[in-house]
Amino acid sequence: MLLWVSLLVLAPVSGQFATEPKSVIFLHPPWTTVFQGENVTLTCKTIHFDASEKIKWYHQYLLGEIQSETSGNTHEVHESGDYRCQAQDSLLSNRVSLLFSPANLILQAPFDVFEKESVILRCRAKANTVLNTIKLYKNGKVLEVFEKSSDFHIHQASLKDNGKYHCAGVKEDDQLVSSNSVKIEVQELFPSPVLRASSTQPTEGGAVTLTCETQLSPQRPDVQLQFHFFRDRQSLGSGWRSSPEFRIPTIRREDSGSYWCQAQSVTPSVQKQSQRLHIQVKNVVPDVRIYPRPKLVFEGQELVLICSVNGVPGPITISWYRKFKKPRTERKLHTYSKTEFKIPVVKNSHDGEYYCVASNSRSSFRSDPVTINVKVPVSQPVLTLNPPGTRTLVGDEVSFDCEAQRGSLPIWYQFFREGVLLMKIETTLWRTTSYRFSLTAEHSGNYYCTADNGLGPQSSETLRLSVTVPVSRPVLTLRAPGAQAVVGDVMELHCEAWRGSPPILYQFYHEDVSLGSSSSPSGRGASFNLLLTAEHSGNYFCEANNGQGAQRSNTVSLSVRVPVSHPVLTLRASRAQAVVGDMVELHCEAQRGSPPILYQFYHEDVAMGSSSAPLGGGASFNLSLTTKHSGNYSCKADNGLGVQHSEVMLLSVIVPVSHPILTLRTPRAQAVVGDVVELHCEAQRGSPPILYQFYHKNVTLESSISHSGQGVSLNLSLTANHSGTYSCEADNGLGPQCSEAVTLSITGLTGSRSGPVATGVTGGLLSVMGLAAVALLFYCWLPRRAGGKPTFDSSRNPSASDPQEPTYYNVPSWIELQPVYSNVNPNGGDVVYSEVRSVKAENKQAAASDPELLKNTDSCVIYSQVKGAYAAAPKPQLLAASTPHR
Repeated sequence: MLLWVSLLVLAPVSGQFATEPKSVIFLHPPWTTVFQGENVTLTCKTIHFDASEKIKWYHQYLLGEIQSETSGNTHEVHESGDYRCQAQDSLLSNRVSLLFSPANLILQAPFDVFEKESVILRCRAKANTVLNTIKLYKNGKVLEVFEKSSDFHIHQASLKDNGKYHCAGVKEDDQLVSSNSVKIEVQELFPSPVLRASSTQPTEGGAVTLTCETQLSPQRPDVQLQFHFFRDRQSLGSGWRSSPEFRIPTIRREDSGSYWCQAQSVTPSVQKQSQRLHIQVKNVVPDVRIYPRPKLVFEGQELVLICSVNGVPGPITISWYRKFKKPRTERKLHTYSKTEFKIPVVKNSHDGEYYCVASNSRSSFRSDPVTINVKVPVSQPVLTLNPPGTRTLVGDEVSFDCEAQRGSLPIWYQFFREGVLLMKIETTLWRTTSYRFSLTAEHSGNYYCTADNGLGPQSSETLRLSVTVPVSRPVLTLRAPGAQAVVGDVMELHCEAWRGSPPILYQFYHEDVSLGSSSSPSGRGASFNLLLTAEHSGNYFCEANNGQGAQRSNTVSLSVRVPVSHPVLTLRASRAQAVVGDMVELHCEAQRGSPPILYQFYHEDVAMGSSSAPLGGGASFNLSLTTKHSGNYSCKADNGLGVQHSEVMLLSVIVPVSHPILTLRTPRAQAVVGDVVELHCEAQRGSPPILYQFYHKNVTLESSISHSGQGVSLNLSLTANHSGTYSCEADNGLGPQCSEAVTLSITGLTGSRSGPVATGVTGGLLSVMGLAAVALLFYCWLPRRAGGKPTFDSSRNPSASDPQEPTYYNVPSWIELQPVYSNVNPNGGDVVYSEVRSVKAENKQAAASDPELLKNTDSCVIYSQVKGAYAAAPKPQLLAASTPHR
């Protein structure tokens, strides 16, 4: 028994079916369940199988799918799984599941069962397995008990045999053994047929075809079907036939009734009947008509006239006639049994009316006439311009004429410009039409016309019309890369006339000087590029000319902006050196740069102020100098095109020296001959270097330069001659300043001068010297007070000295002094000078200034001279001036 595995795609044909190519698998033996170790042969079949074709096989199991290929259509397998096949040029088959069972008992059955077929169910035990009793169950109930054979036969399967089957047996040790289950579903071999008729209301005398349609199952392709047709209870034809069609050539009114059919298979014998179909035969109504094919008749084509005849019993003959207008006559063209009359090549002369006549042995029937109008397609039209010429001027009157030499009327003409419809005109009498208009600039372009009489449009050749338009006033546009035109930019000068026929010649001018020209063949604008310099500022214009007169644009002004150069900073003072209190002008100027320019001034990178130069040039900033204004100055210039910085300039503000303070320091409260006295002179303010000079009774003792601005000292080893007034002077080139006078009194003499004579003489001399010193001090002090020399600056507060070492100052009495005494005898004679130095305990540093050779000025030092008592008095010793006191 063949096992159907894969369905075929079916469609009813001739009462049975037609198949699309799809593969089907058959098994040998026909069981889907066998024991392990046995083999099953698969056969792949299709409708048109070629033995030389290769077959593809697909085996799907738990672990995946294996594909193989065989040169024949058989394939032997021995493993469980789902199998499919595919023959060449056919669809893939459906799956068939095979089970190679290891069980002791299996139930074998075919995969499908059809009605009326003989079916075998086999309970099969494995070799060397002895079962005492084997039973077959259906739906859980015992159906058969096998004693010898284990096959169960179903002779004519029907729906009652549907169910679930399995086998069971008992071993010698009374162990129950069960098989696999098999579900049986009896299928229909073919469905009940359906009777169809070519017409259920045929006209008497016509033919009717009956078709008994059914569909045989594709699993049984070898089964043959037979068909039998009936009207009411009467058999039609000779009985059973293999064809599913039955034709009634000429049906009569008495043939009306109920029709049905039967279909049966030979093996197995299955017979089924269709539903009844009522056919009503209508009376004969003569209907003769004529119509052309095609409906539109074109010259040169084939024309077929068809005479449709209904309701005229045959046999009939057809006669063909044609009517003529001039003269009004008709003529018989042909007579024969065919219902068609052909004119192989239609000409324009075949226009007219045609009709047909259908005749049988008893009467004739005439159709209504049909009018044949032979359509002649239009020829390609010709477009012409009137007056002739392709280049015209604005305002001219022109017309386009379109004419098709051939073509059936009416004809529709259409005029186009650049593909846009301008006008549509229908002509029924003439083959030429015109389109007239007055030229404007917009009329330039390509023109063509079309002609159409319903048989397809024809287009003329394109005709170019150029309307010459004088150029309009051009527009000059300056295009810079930024918002402002800057030196170094590339400036594009673009000149364009919005109207004007090409080609147009453009010329560019700067201050009436031609820069260059450019031609625009397309009529668009032209450009000219400039690499900008400062000289390109000015007025520009352009001209456009296409031979109809030049036009000039409006003037456009161009201002080329120049970035500022590095500015130069200049310091302008009233003297060579800048002194506190002077007015200094800081002037910043960039040599190049477009105005306005913003200048900003900086002191030590701190902005001081700004000033704008609307017309260019420089700007100034004034300062009233103080000591804080010393330092580095710079400026920057900006006109919106980038900031530029000047070089840095150093300004040193010189401070004039204040009145110096003279300090005398002694090792004890009362200066004694032989002591060393330190004279210290210091100006609290003043730019270094400062030249200090010491005076004793207006006689210069020593001078010293302080490069740091601090004070300087002078040491004296005291003798009796050093008594008297002392002063000092400070000068840094801006005018000397003198200290207040300090009096030094020496009260004791050295041991080398002893005795009452010496004591008396010395006392007398000292008395005289004291009186003279007081007189001289008063004399020196008076002019100074009258001359307005500065007094001691009370704002300077020197630190206190050691109270054990008195110091004398030319300052008010609240400042403690440390007297230092020294004796000098510069002339080496018997005059003794007393010198007192005042030393400050604290030094201050003045502002810096350039050194200048200092001059000696009038000294305010007052010396007291005392005659030596003895010619052998020791020579006074002058100690060198010390370095500035730290």
